[in-house]
Amino acid sequence: MDLSGFKPFDFSEGVPYLSVTQNGVTFNKAVTLKLGKPEYVQLLINAETKQVALQACAEDTQRATTFYKPKKNDIFSVRWNARDLISTFQRLLGAELGKHGFRVDGELVDERTMLFDLNAAKPLV
Repeated sequence: MDLSGFKPFDFSEGVPYLSVTQNGVTFNKAVTLKLGKPEYVQLLINAETKQVALQACAEDTQRATTFYKPKKNDIFSVRWNARDLISTFQRLLGAELGKHGFRVDGELVDERTMLFDLNAAKPLV
């Protein structure tokens, strides 16, 4: 049997998600690994559909921001705590983050882009 189109499944990555709390936005290890540990990304927001995309990009891409930096302790999650970003997510979620945070599962739409639908956000308890 020809297995040339098959790729081994990586059980270590897990389900990609982001979490939003009053203290920041965190992308879990699976997001970082599934995007190939990008050094730079663009955070794209569609306020109308309440969707967020995280797209790996080059450093010189317009509005690129640093994402993954290798750490000695092998931590792959990434946390952003910019107040304006947290306020933007709070507005998009239509909820007070001081009460509880939210988890939003991600979907890898291509090898460089992860999509998060805030309409499907689940409260963190």
